[in-house]
Amino acid sequence: MLQISKIRAITLDLDDTLWPIWPTIERAELALNQWLGKRAPAAAALVADPVMRLKLRDQVLRTRPGIAHDMSSVRCELIRLALNRCNEDARLADPAFEVFFEHRMKVDLFADVLPSLEFLARRFPLVAVSNGNADVHRVGIGAHFHASISAHEFGVGKPDRRIFHAAAAAAGVAPSEVLHVGDDAALDVLGGLDAGMQTVWVNRGQHDWPHQAMPHLTVSDLGQLCAVL
Repeated sequence: MLQISKIRAITLDLDDTLWPIWPTIERAELALNQWLGKRAPAAAALVADPVMRLKLRDQVLRTRPGIAHDMSSVRCELIRLALNRCNEDARLADPAFEVFFEHRMKVDLFADVLPSLEFLARRFPLVAVSNGNADVHRVGIGAHFHASISAHEFGVGKPDRRIFHAAAAAAGVAPSEVLHVGDDAALDVLGGLDAGMQTVWVNRGQHDWPHQAMPHLTVSDLGQLCAVL
């Protein structure tokens, strides 16, 4: 059961909690491929092929495991690897990634998100906690957040309890005083529980709960959470 009286701050996942991630990624990859295709067509063909893109990503992670938590670096190095493999200008990797990143920030918020953020931010400090590389300010919702912590900046991602504890510290409260809200059963709910937080599972797809440990509350959208709080 959710203990509302203990909540002094809320941490929020971003991708698939506040917006659907895959339509965003698909649009960003299309923009990347169009840009790269005019300048390095062979590499663009590699990056556009889902099978080859996965192989390139796997090679990046094998050769540079230390950046596995950093999706921006992985994506940039994937592009660089494709350029090198095709004997095209590797200096294009950084500007190519910036094209991808610009479009990755163009998200379509779920309909419940903006009114819910406005409601929650009036009552609690909100801290974004994400394994992705979205920037809440570039996305256009930064005014609602007290702070934002991402795996690529912090150095580790969810479910590591350190990133949850850093988010609690950013809000100026103890982990036990935080309510973590997210869509991923393992990364968000189990990770939050392990960090000593109360948790809310945002189950937009009406999936069955897959684990023994349970969230304190399950909702189908953030509006339901606001109604409880």
